[in-house]
This record gives sequence, C-alpha cells and structure tokens, in this order.
Amino acid sequence: MKILKFGGTSVGRPDRMRKVAKIVTGDDLPKIVVLSALSGTTNSLVEIGLQLRNKKLQEAKKIIESLCDHYLRFVDELYQNEPSRSRAVKMINKHFDFMRSLIQKEFNDVDEKALLAQGELMSTHMFHYYLQEQNFHSEMLPALEFMAINEDDEPDFDYIKVSLNDLISKNPNGNLFITQGYICLNSEKQIDNLKRGGSDFTATLLGAALSAEKVEIWTDIDGMHNNDPRVVDKTFPIADLSFNEASELAYFGAKILHPSSIIPVKEYKVKVQLKNTMAPDAPGTTISSIEKEKEIKAIAAKDGITAIRIKSTRMLLAYGFLRRVFEVFEKYKTPIDMITTSEVAVSLTIDNDKYLSEIVEELNVFGEVMIDRSQTIICIVGNRIAEIKGIVPRIFSSIEQVPVRMISYGGSKYNVSVLVDTQYKNEALKGLNLGLFDL
Repeated sequence: MKILKFGGTSVGRPDRMRKVAKIVTGDDLPKIVVLSALSGTTNSLVEIGLQLRNKKLQEAKKIIESLCDHYLRFVDELYQNEPSRSRAVKMINKHFDFMRSLIQKEFNDVDEKALLAQGELMSTHMFHYYLQEQNFHSEMLPALEFMAINEDDEPDFDYIKVSLNDLISKNPNGNLFITQGYICLNSEKQIDNLKRGGSDFTATLLGAALSAEKVEIWTDIDGMHNNDPRVVDKTFPIADLSFNEASELAYFGAKILHPSSIIPVKEYKVKVQLKNTMAPDAPGTTISSIEKEKEIKAIAAKDGITAIRIKSTRMLLAYGFLRRVFEVFEKYKTPIDMITTSEVAVSLTIDNDKYLSEIVEELNVFGEVMIDRSQTIICIVGNRIAEIKGIVPRIFSSIEQVPVRMISYGGSKYNVSVLVDTQYKNEALKGLNLGLFDL
C-alpha cells in the first residue's frame, strides 16, 4: 500500500487535477490518495468565517458566491460529459447551500470547523467523479469515519488504526481509495481539523497506521531545497534526508512539509518521498531512517518569533530558578524554541504570543523582562552538524554584517540555530547559502 498526498496547488486547476489522475492511475499498486482543498479555498473559508464572526453577513455572502462561481467554472472545464458535470454541480451546490445556511444563524466555533472542512470534502468528490468518468474504479474513504484527535488535540492513533483498517476491509477488492486531508473529528465527535498543512499529517498517519510501503507528498517543487527558493536564487533539491533532519527543517520553517508529519513515519520507519506534480519524473527528496556522515544539508527560517529576556542578578543562580521560569510557559501551554543563559540573564524564544502579556506579568516577579518581537530563527541542519570542525566560524563569517541576537549550538546534533531580527532574514539566508554551499 502506498499513500499519495496532493496539495492545493496540485489540484488547483482542472489541468492539474487531470495530471494528478494520471499519476495515481499510472500503476495497479494499491494506494490511498489524500487531497487538500483547491488552492485558495481554505483562505476564502477562513475569511467567510471572519466575516460571519463580525456579523458582516453581506460580505460573507459575497465571498461565498464568488467561491461558488469559481467551483462551477472549475467543474465546467474539468469534466467531458454532461452526466459527470451535473453530478458534480449537484454536489457543489449542496456544500454551498450549507455555507449559505450559516448566514441565517448564530455562527459559533462548531460551525467554523465545519465550514473549514468544505474544501476537502468538495475536492475529493470532484476527483472521485473525474476518475469514474475516465473509467477508473475508486472508493471514497471518508476521513470523518477514521481520522480523530483526542482532548489534547493530538491524533488518536489507536482509533485511527482500528477504524481505518476496518473501513478498508469492507472493500476487499478496492485498489484505489480517495480521502480528505486536514479534516477530522475531535473528542466531542464534532468536525475539526489538523491545523494548516494538516494534509501532510493525514498522509503520514495513514502510512504509519497501515505500515505502508511509502508515503509520497506531492507539491509544486522538486523536493526539499537546501534553502528558501523564494528568497535565494541558487538553491537545489536535497536527494536524501534522515527523519531527524527533515523534522528539524519542517519545524524551523521549510514550508514543503508539515512539522508534525514526521512523527508517525519516523516511529514506524515508513519512507517518505517529496515529489513534484508538475515534474513527476524528477527524483525529489527521500526521507528515511538512514543517517549519513557529518554534513550540512539545508537552511530553514522560521518567522514570527518573539524573544524574551529575563534579567535577574538576585535570582538567576538560585536553586530552582529555571524550573520556575519554565513552569510559567507550561502553565500557558507555550513551547520554547531556543534558550540561552548567562550569570545574570536568561533569553528564550516562543513562536506563539497568544498569552504573552500573561507570561510577562508572571515573569516580572523574577526580574526585568525585555521583549523583542519580529524575530526569525535561522536553522542550519545536517547530521552531527555540531561536530563539524569550524562550523560556527563559517556560519558567523557568512553573516558577519547581520546582528545576531542568540545562537543555539550543541543542544541537538542535527542543527545550529541563530536568532536575527526579521529585517535581516533575507540577507542572512543569502549569506549562508554562499558561505556554506558556495552558491
């Protein structure tokens, strides 16, 4: 069994959806196809929800109708015969009637989660109908019948594994299954989701639950690149990454892969391939448990970071001080990315400032608290990278004109991280590309 996930850009136009159909029907191997919503759909659904929250009903209606028109034009171009087109139009109208019904009621959190699920529900059925029009047999595998999260918003893996295998066993002759990425049920059995980028997570959870041969993540780029191609001119796809290297890159900003998606495939040792829908023959990137010798693999950048510095000559060296600081962040369920200490201060970073004011208020008990917003963590990743001789001088000489706020070195054998003001991010990425890869 193979798992193939296609993102929104891969199915965002009728010609691209047809290309996806060719890819998934290119062999007779059993497979599950995981689809995202058509590109741009989730952003529109988020905006609809925002307008409904703000009681701007006409604005919400305008976005709904515009999105509906887009889907009807898509359907008109995608299908070749009228029965398939009529079937798809009927399905789409049903989903947009649901969206229109939200204008007539008091919009709440449950409605919002159901609203955000509409994109994946429509794209999968459109694809399923297209395959049938092309005389390929496929089975729908509704994500809401097997994908679930627990009260901590973490995947309920045991439930997923049992439910998924049970559904597949009911279709013993099924060879091609279509399912939705991103969406799930929560512990209250209400529609929920795996957050942005969650279709990757869906795919790797399926791969782990079925002990799949491999998981293929199809996007619009030739695998994981050594640097951000949107910022740096000369980048190249990485042929191989270990699970640990890929996890570091995904967490610290590589957009091609959802950060949590490595967890299930790493545990069950299921190989992952990152492929390009627009160039299906390109080798892409293979992620596995294989770790090579010391080497620098790639650079990633994570924006939206807030740095917090606590200066306390009175308490820093006191027994239990750091524990008490960490307890504040634990209380507000706010993870820490980087941390450095000195004799009189501790600096750390967070990527979620939802409870920043409450955190700062409690930290003021310990000493003077200073906040730096709009920071970026730049992460240099590779196997046993901290053991490479001269790595720190190479990094600093590459960005000698960039003020560095913090550096994390030795905490992980897979990365060295530096914190810079976001205004210097592009300059730092370009400098590191030249200094570390000679590009």
